[in-house]
Parts: sequence; structure tokens; C-alpha cells
Amino acid sequence: MSVPAAIIAGARCSTPRPTESARFQPIRSPGLPAVSITVALDAMGGDRGLQVTMPAALAMLREQPDLRLILVGLGDEVRAELKRLNRSEDERLKVHHASEVVGMDEPPAQALRSKKDSSMRVAIDLVKSGDAQACVSAGNTGALMATARFVLKTLPGIDRPAIITAWPTMHGHVHVLDLGANVDSSPQQLLQFGIMGSLLVGAIEHKTAPKVCLLNIGVEDIKGNETVKKASELFRQSGLNYGGYVEGDEIFTGTADVVVCDGFVGNVAMKTSEGLARMISHLMKEAFMRNLFTRVAGLIAMPAMRSVRNKVDPRRYNGACLVGLNNIVIKSHGSADAYAFQNAIRVAIAAIRNQVPQLIGSKLSSMQVRSASA
Repeated sequence: MSVPAAIIAGARCSTPRPTESARFQPIRSPGLPAVSITVALDAMGGDRGLQVTMPAALAMLREQPDLRLILVGLGDEVRAELKRLNRSEDERLKVHHASEVVGMDEPPAQALRSKKDSSMRVAIDLVKSGDAQACVSAGNTGALMATARFVLKTLPGIDRPAIITAWPTMHGHVHVLDLGANVDSSPQQLLQFGIMGSLLVGAIEHKTAPKVCLLNIGVEDIKGNETVKKASELFRQSGLNYGGYVEGDEIFTGTADVVVCDGFVGNVAMKTSEGLARMISHLMKEAFMRNLFTRVAGLIAMPAMRSVRNKVDPRRYNGACLVGLNNIVIKSHGSADAYAFQNAIRVAIAAIRNQVPQLIGSKLSSMQVRSASA
């Protein structure tokens, strides 16, 4: 059995503001010292590019005193935006010129072949060379995955990297993968995702045997397509704490620590959830603004409503790791605003501080050694 592909979900580093979710509090292994951190940002990526990435970068520099950022993009445009924001380059903030930009709808293979000086590619190259410890991009997901896999390579024994992040549940959060890196996955690859998700959650959250479940259209053994059914058999034989199938409405109950699916299903589930959260927020605001009485009721309910809104706000969970790679690459949602993009940077910082690729690699190596000696 080839050993898996995997991930981590973000955690906020440094001292969080009181209203911020526990997801973004720093997760640091015992004895791991705080170190200077350098992150390369694809400044041109995402739906709004510099309008989002620049304010987010400057806010993070104010928040994280040990953070250094390299802004990768069209040099003149980046520097002009810095000037507009009354900021210039210094020891903690550098501009690295890249002459090209990958379009959000550009075919990944084309971006990989023809745009070797894109802001995305150059940011990843800086990680490869050791000039940065992580790359954060809100750009084209397919191009980011293809480029990161080509430049950084996968850890030994991993077929494909996967995208994982945390979603809120009734009792905390759940890690879900794959969220879009692989639209088609074999049963063996789904097992790899499950093993890696379990290793990650176990190591980062200090859980002895994280409960891993497969996302399916029903909980009965006869439900699902052949890929999911075959994957379920592999899960049962794997030694994981396998909890069987979960349906979509069970993801948020908190019954599983890790939920596994292919990237097509995961991406649809993620965006459906985000859209539902926005719709509920809109409907509640509309209901409370209907007349004077409902406005007064809204003022009374505001503290509780703000708490709920903060917990389910998709922006707070922005930033997913492309794991199974030798280095750290974080994918931000393309439509992220500055607040959401800051959270993606925080995920990168947490991954650096916890030495995530090294952690995954060592776990996989020990599994392979035990498997070979069995």
C-alpha cells in the first residue's frame, strides 16, 4: 500500500483578538521555539488581486512582529499600491518582481508550461529555493496545484497532494478533504487522504485515534458508487478509527474528526455551505430590519447573533493546505476579502511553526518502515 496524501487546517498564530475563533489560535508542539517566519505572497492572485492581498499583508505585519513577507507580482504595480497605502519596502517587507499573472480561468497545463515567470510560479520557486518557508495564493486552484506539485514534489509514498481545511461544527470543527485538488480519486487515493488526515489531526490536536469517515449519499453499506464502496473496504482494513459513512447533513454535527471525499464532491460541499451561510445571514438581517419592533428585537438579540455569525463566517476558515508536498503551500479562496486573506496567511504561519511537512514525512516514514517489516 502506498502511503497517503494529507494536510492540516489552519490555526491562528500570535495572540488572537477576543472575538476570534479557536481555529486560529497558534498550535505549537511542545518545545518548538518561536522563529522568524518568511512567507511569499502571490500578490496578483485572486479575483481582486492587489486590492485584497496588499491590505491583508500590511495588517499581518502589524499583527505578527516576527513575520517577513515577500510580495511577488508586477513590480511597478505592487510598489504603486504600497505607495498608495503609505508603506515602502523595508527589512520585513520586500517586493519580488514577476512579469506574468496566471488568469483565474487559465488551463493549469498552459499556466505550468508557458508562464514560468508568473507571480504564482515565482512565489513557489522562492519556497523551493529556501528564500521563503511558505507560499500563499488566492489564484487559480488547478494551476497552483499543478505548479506546486511540479516544483516542490510530493513526499515519498504520496500519489497526489490534497486540500484540507477545518469547518465549524456544533461542537468544534472537523477537517475535510479533498476540497478541489483532485476531481477524480481512486479508492486507494481516498484511503491515502484518510490516513494523512488522521495523522495530521492526531499529531496537531493530540488525539490518539481521530475518527475518520467517508462522505456518501447514505450510511448503509449498499449506498454510494463503486469507488466509495471499494474505499470503504480499504478503510475497514487500514487500522484507522473508521466510522463508516456520513451524509452531507452530518458533517456539521461533530461526529467525525476527519471527513474524506474526492475533490469534486468536497468543493461542491464547501461552496454550498458558504452560500448557505451567506443566505441565512442575509435573511436574518432582512427579518430584523422589517419594522421598528423587529429592529428593537434585533438590538436585543445582537450579541447572540454576532457570536453565531462569527462562528460560521466562511472568511474565518479561509486558507487550506496543499499537503502531501515537501513544502508549505496555502490556497486562499479566490473571492476572499482582505480579512479572509489574512486568515490564509495565519494558516501558513501555523504550518511553518508546526513544521507540518516534516511532521507528515516522519510519520509516513515510520509507517513505511513498520509496513516493510511486517
